[in-house]
This record gives sequence, structure tokens and C-alpha cells, in this order.
Amino acid sequence: MRNSNKIFAILLVFIAIFFGSTMGMLMKIAQNDLNVFTAGFFRFFLGLIIIFPFILKTKFKVYKTKNLKIHLIRSLLNLPAMLIGFAALTMVSLEKISALHFVVPLFVTILAVIFLKEKIRMYRISALIIGFIGMLIILRPGIIDVSIGIQMTLLSSFIWSIVIIITKKLTKDDSSITILAYQYTNMTFLSFFMVIFFWQTPSAISILFLFLAALSGTIFHLCMNHVYKLSDVTMTQPYSFFGLIVASMYGYLIFNEIPDIYTWIGGFIIFIGVTLITLREIQLNKDIVRHKININP
Repeated sequence: MRNSNKIFAILLVFIAIFFGSTMGMLMKIAQNDLNVFTAGFFRFFLGLIIIFPFILKTKFKVYKTKNLKIHLIRSLLNLPAMLIGFAALTMVSLEKISALHFVVPLFVTILAVIFLKEKIRMYRISALIIGFIGMLIILRPGIIDVSIGIQMTLLSSFIWSIVIIITKKLTKDDSSITILAYQYTNMTFLSFFMVIFFWQTPSAISILFLFLAALSGTIFHLCMNHVYKLSDVTMTQPYSFFGLIVASMYGYLIFNEIPDIYTWIGGFIIFIGVTLITLREIQLNKDIVRHKININP
């Protein structure tokens, strides 16, 4: 990847993380008055409204794809990942959720071994062990109860890691706006058939928070989809620690959530594990390039 693309990808990651954390904060506020199904439906529906002018501008050509089934599978996974994640926001502090989301790259590595038959050696195994030690420090099982909110956060992170792998595959053929258009369209349609059983009419202020959450989420997804097109998934992960800073700031200033030293220590250890995996991926990519140069002088 060229240096200019790398710098741009890193910038997009910082923007995405900021708006992703902002979306979480806004969804946490919106769910003070609404259940997760209503809040989730409006989050997706308002997101579709936000990007609809772009869809119209292309005369609906944005929906042209050869990966229709993959888009549907991605949406079927993304919907529970996001709804479970939204529900967890009402039970767990923002900083703890942000720290636990660091395990996503660890899950991605494990899934790549299981489903993509990738081979990992001691370096990456050690990095995985370090990462999961960090997770245990945050959770402290046996010392404190691992709440349903924590379990939901981990489940959401696991499903989200599968979504990331699918998204990376889609970026080879489809644009960021195409991926997002299918995501919002499919998830609005799917969540509608859930919300009719749990409908709550939102207030004007709730609609405002949900609209801002949809806008923040749209910026997050557009940035990250483009990042996956520009670079490897693992290359951008070390910068995700910025999310813990933003989430902690929101949690302290808005929800009076007192920072937890164990969350920061565990989050930093997970960050080290993820960084080691990233450095290994970069080195492997360099070795592949050198090998190609040597056999094709």
C-alpha cells in the first residue's frame, strides 16, 4: 500500500472511531425511553433516509452487484450484532464496551484459522494469549460476576468479527456506498418485522438523538468500508485504542461513569496483543512481496 493511501486510511480510522463512539453514546441516551427493537429500527431507517439522496443520484444503480447473497448474509449477521450491541449499551459502561471491542481482531484471527485455514505460528499464538489475558483482567471472572451485559458485548463482538471478514470480501467488488445501501435497506426491512411486536412511539427528542446516531453511524460505516478497501483489516487495528479514550470521555462527562483501572489495564494489554498480530501481518506481507520480486525479476 502506498504511503499516501496508508496515511489516508489511518485518518479515516480515527474519524470512524470517533463517530462510532459518538453513535454508541447517542444510542445509549435514546434507549432511556425506547426498547432496543424500536431504537434499532429507527437507527437503520433514518440511516437509509440519510443516504437516499446518494441512491437517487445514481438512479438506483448503487444496488447493482454480483454479490447479492453475500450482502444478505452480511445483513443477517449484522442485525443481531448491532441489536445485541445496542442492548448492551444500557447495561455496561461505554469504556468497558469499547475495551472489550478490542477482542474483535483476536476473533478475526481465530476465525481465519478455522474457516480460511490460515496457519499461525508461535508469534501470533503468543499475541492471542496476551490479548485474552487482557480480556480476563477486564472481566475478572470468579472475582466479579460476568454480567449479561458483558456476555452480550462479547457475543456482539464475535458476530461483528465475522461481518468484518465478509465486508473485506465485498470491498473487492462493491463500493462503500453500495455496501452501506444494502446494509441499511436489508436491516430496515428485517428489523421492521421485529419492531411491529415491540413498537413504541418515539418522542421528538428521541427522534433527534436517533437521527444523530444514524448520521454518526453512517459516517463510521462509510469510513471503515473505505478503509477495508484501502488496506488490510489488521493494519488499522493499533489505532483503535483511541476509541477507549473517546468512550471514557463520553461516559464520564455524560453518564457519570467513573473510569475503571482494570478496564484500562486490560484494554492496554489487549491493544498490545492486537498490535503484535498487526506487526506480524505487515511483516508477512513484506515477505510475500519480496518473494514475488525474487521470482519475477
